[in-house]
Formats: sequence, C-alpha cells, structure tokens
Amino acid sequence: MQVQTAGRAGPLPLLRRLVRRHYRLLAALLLCAAAGLTVQALTPAPLSTVPVVVASGDLPAGTVLAPGHLDVQPYPGSAGPPGSSAVRDGLVGQRLASALRAGSPVLDTSLVGPGLLAGSPPGTVAVPVRPADPSTVQLVAPGQLVDIVLSSGNGLEQPAASTVLARSVAVLWKADGGAGAGDLLGGTSPEGLVVVAASPAEATALAGSSSRGQVFLVLVG
Repeated sequence: MQVQTAGRAGPLPLLRRLVRRHYRLLAALLLCAAAGLTVQALTPAPLSTVPVVVASGDLPAGTVLAPGHLDVQPYPGSAGPPGSSAVRDGLVGQRLASALRAGSPVLDTSLVGPGLLAGSPPGTVAVPVRPADPSTVQLVAPGQLVDIVLSSGNGLEQPAASTVLARSVAVLWKADGGAGAGDLLGGTSPEGLVVVAASPAEATALAGSSSRGQVFLVLVG
C-alpha cells in the first residue's frame, strides 16, 4: 500500500511558480543588468590630465605677460605640450614673440628668449640687428627671411661698397615699441631692433656691424 503524504511543494515547483508570476519583472531586471554591463564595457577609462598655462584671451605679439593674461587649464595626458608650463609665475613679465589665441598654451617658442631657436640647426644663435632705417622693422615679421647688407663708405673720400653679411636668415622677433624685450636682449633697448637666427659665421660678421657702416634688411623668399 502506497502512502501519499500531503505537504508543502518542493523548492523547484515553487521557483517555477515565482518565475511564471514575475517573469516580466525578472526579464526587465536582466535587460537592465545587461545594458549596464555593456555601457560599463564600452565606457573608456577617465583620461589623466596635467595643468598647462594658456592665454586667457587673444594676445598680440609684443605683449608683456601679466597674471591677468594667463589661465591654468587641464590638458589631457601625462605631460603637457613640449615647452609648456604648469605654473604662471615663471611666465609673468616675459614678452610674446608671436600672437596667441585665447586658450592656446604658452610655449617657450611663443616668448622672446632661447625658445625661439627651437628646431634650428646646432650652433644657431639669436643675433640682434639694428637697421639704419628703423621704419624697415615694420616691414618684417617673425618667420620672414631676410638678407642683411652692410653699406660702407660715403662715395667721396671712402668708396661706397655693399657686403652681404648674412643670407636668408629667419626673423625671430622684431621690436614693436615699448621697453623690455625679455632675457634675449638683456638690458638693450629694443627700439628699432630685429632678432635673427644666424649661424656662428654669420653671427661673427654681424657683430658690431652697425659701427662699420649702415645695415639694411632685404626681404627675400
């Protein structure tokens, strides 16, 4: 004789009933979990950033940088652009060699100083030249190539002669008026000066050229 015992349903039938009763809710929860895992897998890891000093507004060439001209903004990556700075203090008081747009990093190549020679051939030096006619300074701009010509003699007692001291040298900076041209020119007044990138031989020829005659710039290229 078989004895049938009445009792509670086993765990498996109970689970089936719960699933049938709440299958819509369970399906929604599974879909949400799957979507969350997908979004997490596709979301890139947060980028690391470093502080970089940038121009707070459009700045013209020749600007002597003040604290109000500079902002510090995060830059993506483990290091800022080559030649950039993370703090403003070292940039205040320096003069811009070229114009900067708002938000542009302030690089050493943007300033009147040794950074202007970045990428030049080894041995290249920055040489200040004072043309005989200061108005010619307004005809050149950084990046312009010029020949530098020395005119000596007066055509009377001394025969007039012209000598090319340097050919196709690049203008690094020109004086736009005002005082203080940064470390590159030291205490020399910048009025009427042009700074060019010259080879050692050209630098020797240009040294003291204004005392030997009149110096002229000839635009080339």
